[in-house]
Amino acid sequence: MAAARRLKRVAAAQPGFMTLNTSIKPEHLVSNRRKRVNKNKKKNWNKHIDVNDVEDFLEDIRLQERTTGGLISDKTDESLFFLDAGDKKAATQTEKTGKRKASRPLKVDQILTNHSLVPVPKDILAYQVPNAKKLRSVAKKAEQLAAIGKVPKKHRPPSKVARTTKTTATDAPNNPTRDFYDIWGQESELSKETRDPWYLRQTGKAPVKRREKWNEKSSLLPAVEVIAPGGSYNPDFFSHQALLLKAHEVEVKKEKEENKILKQLAYDKDDRATEETVFQEQVEGLEEEDEEDDHDVDDGCTLGILNLVEKKTEKQRKRERLLKIKEQRRLASRYKTGQQQQLFQLRSIKVSLRQREQRTKQRQIQRRANQEAEKYRPRRLGKLKFMAQDLEVQLTNELTGSLRTLKPEGSVLKDRFKSLQKRNLIEPRERAKFKRRLKVKYVEKRSFREIT
Repeated sequence: MAAARRLKRVAAAQPGFMTLNTSIKPEHLVSNRRKRVNKNKKKNWNKHIDVNDVEDFLEDIRLQERTTGGLISDKTDESLFFLDAGDKKAATQTEKTGKRKASRPLKVDQILTNHSLVPVPKDILAYQVPNAKKLRSVAKKAEQLAAIGKVPKKHRPPSKVARTTKTTATDAPNNPTRDFYDIWGQESELSKETRDPWYLRQTGKAPVKRREKWNEKSSLLPAVEVIAPGGSYNPDFFSHQALLLKAHEVEVKKEKEENKILKQLAYDKDDRATEETVFQEQVEGLEEEDEEDDHDVDDGCTLGILNLVEKKTEKQRKRERLLKIKEQRRLASRYKTGQQQQLFQLRSIKVSLRQREQRTKQRQIQRRANQEAEKYRPRRLGKLKFMAQDLEVQLTNELTGSLRTLKPEGSVLKDRFKSLQKRNLIEPRERAKFKRRLKVKYVEKRSFREIT
């Protein structure tokens, strides 16, 4: 930058350089006196450097470019000066014809016109094409396909005729003569299939048809199950005893499962190892190692003997080949004989096929029954298994026979939560366990110490 400024100052100092602004002289642009300033420091770069002469010089150059289209020193005399002899021909022509020259433009338009002779810079954005690189690659690929003889996909004729959904003036939604659609009216199954034709014409597709399986319920169990008659506040004796027996069976089943787990984890204390048994096992282990070594030696000897066996002769190989072919023929004839014997077993084969069909039908019936029974049982939706709620039953001595003195049992919230799990609406869950990260520190207050 400094070198360019120095060159411009040197050019302005030349005798052939002409300034358009008469107030600026070339000798004023170049100063002989320099200020002695330490330019190594950044704070002195703009503080002690005078650039007014450079700015004036550049402004004079810009003025020359605007008015003359370049530097005056570079222009020829013919382009700068001309001889004004007057337009005599135009004057005589106007006197003969009596016509005036065209009126000049208004002063406002003259002010707004561009008087600068500097050419307008090119608009780079006007020459830029969006996605030019992608379009070039697409055109190149189209040329390659054309050279092979293939047609691009977008230029191929459509495989199916596109549906045209044009609306007429009478079908417009803002037309007052359009048919009234009652959203609260009762509709038949036929009208549901062909309802709202305007919607079909606008969207070009019918509403999504749900699968029949989606409309099936996840469980056929009732939302609210009625408790057995024995659970009443004043139940009948037999119905109460039946409910007690049911609760007893549940508890017995739980106890059996617990005992089964304890039995599997139990061990006999008398079967614990003693010092004698440990010593005996160690001695047996040493004897087994000696036997294994003996076996290894015997195996080495047998391998050496096998290596000494001579190779088979051509006669032996030919004989083995003939025996192999003979065995294959025997098996093929046996298979063919078995197929011929099956002709005489058609009756028994039909009976076996009939039995197989019956077994298949029975399995299908059983499978359908199991599927129907699954709708009345909770499924395995998560990693936890559904645990049924305990029966809410009162013992015989706890019955009061009066609602006023009845002791409430269970929880409505827990009952609803278990019902949702049982009907496969939510998965079985456990309450999140809170684990304290920091230890609790107990501190006795001063007031507590004073009392104790």
